[in-house]
Amino acid sequence: MKLDRLLSIVMLLLGRNRINATELSERLQVSLRTIYRDVETLVQAGLPIVSYAGTDGGFELQDDWRMNRRTLTLGELTAIATSLRSLQSAPALSAENVDGLLEQVGTLAAQAGRDGGAGAESERILIDLKPWRSSKSDRDKYDRLHQAVLEQRLVRFAYTDGQGDGTERTAEPMGLAHKGYAWYLYAYCRTRDDYRIFRLSRIHALQTLEETFERRPETISQLNGRWDALPQTETVELTLRFANAAKARAEDQFEEAQIERQPDGSLVVRAALPEGEWLTGFLLSFREDLRVLAPARIAEAVRANALRVAEQYASP
Repeated sequence: MKLDRLLSIVMLLLGRNRINATELSERLQVSLRTIYRDVETLVQAGLPIVSYAGTDGGFELQDDWRMNRRTLTLGELTAIATSLRSLQSAPALSAENVDGLLEQVGTLAAQAGRDGGAGAESERILIDLKPWRSSKSDRDKYDRLHQAVLEQRLVRFAYTDGQGDGTERTAEPMGLAHKGYAWYLYAYCRTRDDYRIFRLSRIHALQTLEETFERRPETISQLNGRWDALPQTETVELTLRFANAAKARAEDQFEEAQIERQPDGSLVVRAALPEGEWLTGFLLSFREDLRVLAPARIAEAVRANALRVAEQYASP
């Protein structure tokens, strides 16, 4: 991708006194003509790149703009390297391009006189965006949607919403986002004639169509801000008691400040959760290891649903 390449050129220029077009061409695996076009793009964007002709010629940044050894601390270089390593696991991104950026950060660290460089420090921290035991079909879905975003091609798929209802959608893919612990597709849904977010795990029977579309003006950041500003679902204040057997799950779900640890090993949790059918199902998933202490209406809803489940198994 051009953006990856431009960033790689900038990182190389920051870490080197001078670098020639031939070396850039070989490192980035593009033609010399492409390198010259990329440098011109960077100059037009305001980067003070100076060109020198001759045997020792090449490109370099003006002295007052180049990064020096005091610009970044080891901690800052480590943070950059760690972030880049996390991007290596992002299914929608090119690991090869991220590897190149990591190499440039390592070069900066070495030239700044850092012992071991940022790479060695960043090996102590792992941020992996891939889910546990992700399948080949999951990766294929990411790759196909990412390609559809780049090529501005329509996609069609079956989608299951949070209530379990299934629909067929035709959409203009705008981008992919990793939020919380899941990947989402940001798209303009032609079926609903509006922007929508689709969780990738709920997308099935994905097809990339031949038809292309003109990308709409909204950016991913603007769409994200729009959805963040939507009114939140009404919540209900709950008091829950978790048995010792459910302690690990409860600690995963709730913040430490919401948990009171009891002498018998159980946990009492006070938290606000979104009210609705989802809440009843969530509470039932803890089976006999959870008791709703308050409010009474939520406890009764859980009890009624549990009885309906039991009735399904009352007779063979």
